[in-house]
Amino acid sequence: MFHSPFFISLKIALLATLLVFISGLFLAYKSLHWKKTRKIMDIIFLLPMVLPPTVIGFFLLLFFSKQYPFGQFLDNVGIQIIFSWWGGVFASFIVAFPLMYRSVQSAMEQMDENLCLVARTLGMKEITIFWKIVIPNCIPGIVSGILLAFTRAFGEFGATIMVAGNIPGKTQTISMAIYSAMQSGDFQTAYIWVACILLFSTACILVMQYVTSYKWKKVEK
Repeated sequence: MFHSPFFISLKIALLATLLVFISGLFLAYKSLHWKKTRKIMDIIFLLPMVLPPTVIGFFLLLFFSKQYPFGQFLDNVGIQIIFSWWGGVFASFIVAFPLMYRSVQSAMEQMDENLCLVARTLGMKEITIFWKIVIPNCIPGIVSGILLAFTRAFGEFGATIMVAGNIPGKTQTISMAIYSAMQSGDFQTAYIWVACILLFSTACILVMQYVTSYKWKKVEK
């Protein structure tokens, strides 16, 4: 059961979303303080959003390849990324990261800057401002980013199949299972996995809408 495409997809998506949450939250907050390099960094961080997943998979293959320094280092310490579920995690992380980064960044840009300025005037440290002021005011954007990143990672196909492969019971996610089922003419199995992804995506959208509407109701009051 735990080697089914559903649990493999869930495991990859959850870990990728955790990495996206930590890095996206940190970099989105840091980007507000970048002056000269902000446009360049935004292009780098948002580029995976517009690149074809196969291109992302190609660059990851090169990055983790034994022919290049980092891949050689991983091979020397006995860590395998290519054709393992960790490859799927990194592929999903790269593809889903821009959704979290941009969602949180937009929420932070819309926040009243005077709140942070007053806090600094009162002597609050940056880490305290981040947790006590920034995070509570950006909850809808953070939740939206998490859900968008999770659903994107959960259904990722192009980059994952290039980096992790399509190995049943090991790296075969739901998207790959749909592809394999269609290739073999097993439409019934394909329908089941398609329905599963649709239910997950719909549930995430409903939660995102609820969180956003709840925030607006509080603002109106």
